[in-house]
Amino acid sequence: MLERLKEIWLDAKQMRDERGLTLIELLVVVVILGIIAAIAVVAIGGLIENSRKDAQVSNAKQLVSAAKLKVAADAAGIKKGDTLYFIGDTSTGADANSLDEYIDSMKDPMNSDKPYKEAFVTIDQQTNGKFTYTVTMTGSNDKKYFAGESSSDLKRSAIQ
Repeated sequence: MLERLKEIWLDAKQMRDERGLTLIELLVVVVILGIIAAIAVVAIGGLIENSRKDAQVSNAKQLVSAAKLKVAADAAGIKKGDTLYFIGDTSTGADANSLDEYIDSMKDPMNSDKPYKEAFVTIDQQTNGKFTYTVTMTGSNDKKYFAGESSSDLKRSAIQ
């Protein structure tokens, strides 16, 4: 009996003296951290992409709001089918169709915050007198984000 107690005491003493990790334990920890990092990178990548798309939608809605302000300020000067430009080809008529006084600046969040190649709103007047607005936005990399989307269809899923 006394012999057995000495064995137990020696075993317990040896267990207290173990310091550090075995190579297998260290390998398991590294593998677990790698798996967690891989999951985090994928999740964060999706969040960043969704944030950029949300910023794109916000820019398009801001463009529509600027067009509505322009229409409210100059309803008599707006004709059916007019296109109000923010950036791009303004050769259709000096600055009469420019939205620059209603928007300070807009940068393309999908393309390193470069300016848009073109961003414009086409206005159409319905028979009941109400206006409808369609948005077209093209990045400097020639990628069309919205191609004639109505203001009610400006959603993250509509980005091309």
